[in-house]
This record gives sequence, structure tokens and C-alpha cells, in this order.
Amino acid sequence: MPSPEEAIRILHEVGCPDDVIKHCEAVARLAVRTAKKCLKNGVNVNVQLIHIGALLHDIGRSKTHRVHHAIVGAEIARSLDLPEPIISIIERHVGGGISSDEAAKLGWPRGNYMPETIEEKIVSYADKLIEGTRIVTIEETLRKFRIDLGDDHPAIERIKRLHSEISTLCSPNINLKKQEIFQIKKC
Repeated sequence: MPSPEEAIRILHEVGCPDDVIKHCEAVARLAVRTAKKCLKNGVNVNVQLIHIGALLHDIGRSKTHRVHHAIVGAEIARSLDLPEPIISIIERHVGGGISSDEAAKLGWPRGNYMPETIEEKIVSYADKLIEGTRIVTIEETLRKFRIDLGDDHPAIERIKRLHSEISTLCSPNINLKKQEIFQIKKC
């Protein structure tokens, strides 16, 4: 598994724009913070995998900024011989997951694009709470998805379920105090 420094180097080498790299770093900080809360609650979670997976989750944005960046990113990760758990995080982080039917409509290869492991779920969830490098509330995220996809899109329910599951398991406080937000941004 690459170190955090190697993950950042990989993002630069494949051509990720600086704003994407900064976003990945912000997602990684929030995901690691969430994972540590899970550990404190007795949840068995691989914090190192979450850190590296979150840093690399948007590697596909080096080639496209469409939803297909998840598939493109997984292809890039495979070409770099990255570990399968990281590839799964990359493939499964979009929209709280993509169903088989949705994947078929998108023309994606047959596969499972729903986050299953706690590590995949935490990275997907953290990604939904970071807009650029700014932490947003789950309500802001859901509002954006409703505007972009419509009120009845299945991704909205998936994100709500993901929020409920991670909140229950890890008790992340998404209403962070200003000092805590500053510390997350500073890390």
C-alpha cells in the first residue's frame, strides 16, 4: 500500500489538477477523523486503508470529471497495481453507490459499485461532506443531489442510509465547532 506521500505523488503523476488533489486531501482528513471515531466506538476499521483510499478516490478526475471518473480511476489504479481494497474504494465512492441497473445505463462494466466495507462507506460518506475543500452538512449535500438528479433519484436515499449508518457506528459530529473545522482544514 502506498504511503500518503506516495499517494499524492501518484495523483500528480497521473495529471490530477491541484484543486482535485486538495479535495482528496480534505476528504482524507475527514475520513480519517471519522474512522478514528469508529475505532473509539469499537468498530474494526483500517484507518490506513481509509487514508490512502480517500487520497486516491478521485484519481479518475485526471481524465474526466463526469460520474465515469470512478470507473476510469479504478482502471488507472489497476494499471498501477494498487491493492484491490483501494480500487474498490475508488469504484464505489460515487453518489453513495451506483446500482447494477444504473451502472448498466451508464455503460459501465458489469460489477458491484455499492460501498460494502466500512472503509468504502466512510470514504464515500466523507466525500459527500466535502465540497471542494469545504465541509458541508448532509442537508447541503442532499439539496445539491436533489437539484442535480431530482427529488426521487435513488442516490438520495442511499446517501441518507449511508449518513444514518456512519452516524450510528462512528458518531461523527457533522456540526463541528469552528475550531475543529479549522483543525481539519489545517491538517
